[in-house]
Amino acid sequence: MDYSGGSNAKLDPAKRDEFMNEVKQQLAIASAQELLQKMTNKCFKKCITKPGTSLSNSEHKCVAMCMDRYIDTQNLVAQAFSSRLQQEMSRMQ
Repeated sequence: MDYSGGSNAKLDPAKRDEFMNEVKQQLAIASAQELLQKMTNKCFKKCITKPGTSLSNSEHKCVAMCMDRYIDTQNLVAQAFSSRLQQEMSRMQ
């Protein structure tokens, strides 16, 4: 499929929608991967004091709680952003 966007390359609406959905899906995957990487780095730095072959009980608990808090915080920020975006959109109408 040619997505070059050249002057002779016109996408019909169905193909454009398919392309946009594919791009959205790829962006969502990249965003999830970035979130997981950031969460892993932050929680590892916070919870793992002596890296070894296994986690102690306290390290395991710390990582689990850290990840839960990180995800909860990300969800809260996303909700606040979505709410703010909706408010801005309603003002523009």
